[in-house]
Amino acid sequence: MRPPRKFAVVTHPSQPEVAGDAQDIAALLLALGAEKAQTYTIYEPQLNEVLDNGQIDMLIALGGDGTMLRGSHLVAPRAIPLLGINRGRFGFLMEISQEDCAHRFEQLMAGNFWLEERMLLRGELFRNGASKGVWHVLNEIVVCRGEYVRPILLTARLDGYVLGSYNADGLIASTPTGSTAYALAVGGPIMPPTLRNILIVPVAPHLSANRSIILAEGSTVTIEVETTHQAVLSADGQAPISVEDGDTVDVSASNDSVSFVRFEDAGYFYRNLNKYMEQNPIVGSRI
Repeated sequence: MRPPRKFAVVTHPSQPEVAGDAQDIAALLLALGAEKAQTYTIYEPQLNEVLDNGQIDMLIALGGDGTMLRGSHLVAPRAIPLLGINRGRFGFLMEISQEDCAHRFEQLMAGNFWLEERMLLRGELFRNGASKGVWHVLNEIVVCRGEYVRPILLTARLDGYVLGSYNADGLIASTPTGSTAYALAVGGPIMPPTLRNILIVPVAPHLSANRSIILAEGSTVTIEVETTHQAVLSADGQAPISVEDGDTVDVSASNDSVSFVRFEDAGYFYRNLNKYMEQNPIVGSRI
């Protein structure tokens, strides 16, 4: 691969203690020959400016999967590669640990890496035929009940035909990347992350179909909502969006995708998966 030369190292503003580590990483990149290595918080307006102006060849996310998710939202429409350095608990999306930086950065600056393409989903909320918002997600779009512990009625239509009706806490529309996130927690299948399919998984269905369904990339799923109480839409775990009775959510493959920087061979996914399954990293950790 052509070696990158201009970097942005990003952290989450909720972790101010990581800022110093980000500065150390930027200094290491400069010492190895980078032309530019600057640090930002993930929501900083100036970060969008430098990405839009073509001043960055690669974004480095330092933190956990949440930082990586936000980083993917930033780089996907701009076709900028993304490298994750894990400081979180799971790190399913991350490529290296902070201890590996010196060795891996030498490989990076020599062009000894490859890019793994991950699909995104596009979700659009409609109310009375009018669009109320569009989201592009790396993991999932979830339509679910709100604070009232009562199920809602959700009907999923595939290209106009009824796929299933669910009296449930919610319905997940996930990418293969998201199959190891919320979808896995509610019993969905694990999918190789480079596939380009849509996974549909119900959450706590009551006397309803409880099977996950894997759909082709070209499918469009419409989720219709019937409820007498609060319901919400969540896009990659961001702040919930209120959903009302009669609203619909269209989910399809996004035109954007995100490129993850990889150093190991393609079998890395299954090796990491086995490690996580054998020892849950949350157990005994501090929240």
